[in-house]
Amino acid sequence: MMHPKKTLEPDERGLVRSCPQCGQLNRLLYERLGNPFRCSKCKTELSPPSDPIEVPGTVEFDALLSKSALRVLVDFWAPWCGPCKMVAPELVKVAAQGADRWLVVKVNTEDLPVLAARFGIRAIPTLLLFNGGLEVARQAGALSAPAILQFIQRTQ
Repeated sequence: MMHPKKTLEPDERGLVRSCPQCGQLNRLLYERLGNPFRCSKCKTELSPPSDPIEVPGTVEFDALLSKSALRVLVDFWAPWCGPCKMVAPELVKVAAQGADRWLVVKVNTEDLPVLAARFGIRAIPTLLLFNGGLEVARQAGALSAPAILQFIQRTQ
């Protein structure tokens, strides 16, 4: 079930988005991210993901990470973390700037401690960058949007 405030909802196969024109639910397959998508009902072109995506569970996270055609920047954070709150609006800017080149994904370490443990997260916020399902870079601490963009671009 889609949350009304979220524009994208990850599942095991892709990102589910409602069409801004007709409201039809469409799945943007992970393997095809970076390519244009059209609504299955009215054929309106669907814009690429341009907001941070909150993953609800490990199944969705693993599917997104292993199948994504785009690089994936993962923010490990917690609701009580002050620096995490400072980074959140910066990640919104980074997600918008990389709309068809990378995804920004948020993992709440309180809700998904198994993922934090799996990736050895010792401090939050911590950013991990993945390409083809493999971790290619890691950075702990609060960063500005320009610093996050530099972090992403260092690994191209």
